[in-house]
Amino acid sequence: MTAKIRVHSTLSRRKEDFVTSIPGKATIYVCGPTVYKPSHVGHLVGPIIFDTIKRFLTHQGYEVTFVVNITDIDDKLIIEAAKRKITVKELAEEVTEDYFHCLKALGIQSIDRFPKATEHIPEIQAMISKLIADGHAYASSGDVYFDVSSDADYGKLCNRDPEQLEAGARIEVSDRKRNPGDFALWKGAKPGEPAWDSPWGPGRPGWHIECSAMSMRWLGETIDIHGGGLDLQFPHHENELAQSESYSGKPFARYWLHNGLMKTGDKKMSKSEGNEIVVRELLKKYPAETLRALILSSHYRSPIEYSESRLIEVGRSLETFHRFHDRVARILGIPVDSIPPWRPDSGTPSDLIAMRDRFIEAMSDDFNTGAALSVLFDLVTHLNRHIETQKLEKEKHQPEPLNYLSTGTSILMELSGILGILDPSKIRKQTGGESGEVVDGLMRLVIELRALARKEKNFATADLIRNRLSSLGITLEDRPDGTGFRIG
Repeated sequence: MTAKIRVHSTLSRRKEDFVTSIPGKATIYVCGPTVYKPSHVGHLVGPIIFDTIKRFLTHQGYEVTFVVNITDIDDKLIIEAAKRKITVKELAEEVTEDYFHCLKALGIQSIDRFPKATEHIPEIQAMISKLIADGHAYASSGDVYFDVSSDADYGKLCNRDPEQLEAGARIEVSDRKRNPGDFALWKGAKPGEPAWDSPWGPGRPGWHIECSAMSMRWLGETIDIHGGGLDLQFPHHENELAQSESYSGKPFARYWLHNGLMKTGDKKMSKSEGNEIVVRELLKKYPAETLRALILSSHYRSPIEYSESRLIEVGRSLETFHRFHDRVARILGIPVDSIPPWRPDSGTPSDLIAMRDRFIEAMSDDFNTGAALSVLFDLVTHLNRHIETQKLEKEKHQPEPLNYLSTGTSILMELSGILGILDPSKIRKQTGGESGEVVDGLMRLVIELRALARKEKNFATADLIRNRLSSLGITLEDRPDGTGFRIG
């Protein structure tokens, strides 16, 4: 490991040194979606954040296993499937496919497994049986409930006693419970609902027990990082923690990381608020990296303010990097992604090493992506200044300033890859193959026609060409060595 990492755990309410159960390995579990409606932007906040955390831990030498569950049986699915007159299974498969599409579009490809609740019924039932046998749960008229009074430190994640938690939350009322705060581990089947046979009668699992059983199945009884949105802290995570530690007698998670919520105005983005932005529709208007950069532009524990104006602002700021990539490609004569990856060596200039160290320090300090992103802007500004002071676009140059630019660019690509943005292979502006040659040829013709119009002082036509191209997402750039273009 090359950096000392500290993380803020919700359970301890302070920053702690990051020490995993097994040296050199790390496990991450994040609560995934209940798949009853298409993914909205708020659903992707956690996956983007924890994908970035995995990228950084991997960069630092950890072998990371990252699991995100799929809740494919729940009251919400049953109600929505009935409305649409399809089965719960059909609905779950449809919405899960939408979720996977959104993950891929946003560059979230580090998740190792997506366990589904319906595929883990035996593990769930075995866990419930042991909780009953150990006196932590009880069966009641086909249901099974966890007895919160059996857990002496119930409420420790939220730092509240059970009575305070009950007062501040909507508790499911039932005369089958011993205590108002007891929560369902197994729900007896109602007519027409999906059901599985069990020792307590036909039924289906409660929401909280699903995550405990799935995380233990794939990551063991103690997870290194348990992640999720702040809105899941109670009751979901508090109940997960109680039932898991009552079951195993071991700490359930070494570190609890809760990300801030996506907000529109003063309300969190959610289906219940009716202000959700469907990801598929959003990505028709904005590049995926723009949304990803918006989410990573602040510390993960902070609320994320969503607005179209903010997306536009972030997109414009990313253009700084796109223009830089094009500039470097022109100077070096090769695509930016053909520059060799950076490797530690004694020949790297100290000022570039210092900027790289600042990025690593930001990410090591509770995964501060906002501060890390600001380092990237500082680095690209520094490299652009190097191009200008060395006159790399205007004169023939010695190898040394070119090597400096190449090294700095490779460091920029290394660090931006940790954040999952600015992949040159994805944002390169010309398409490849025969279609790319056609586009280049047509654009050279259009640029020549505009140059001719300007030479003849026909500025109205020249402006018309530029404006029409801009409306198509093509930007003309007048440079010292001639006019170029960018698509996107």
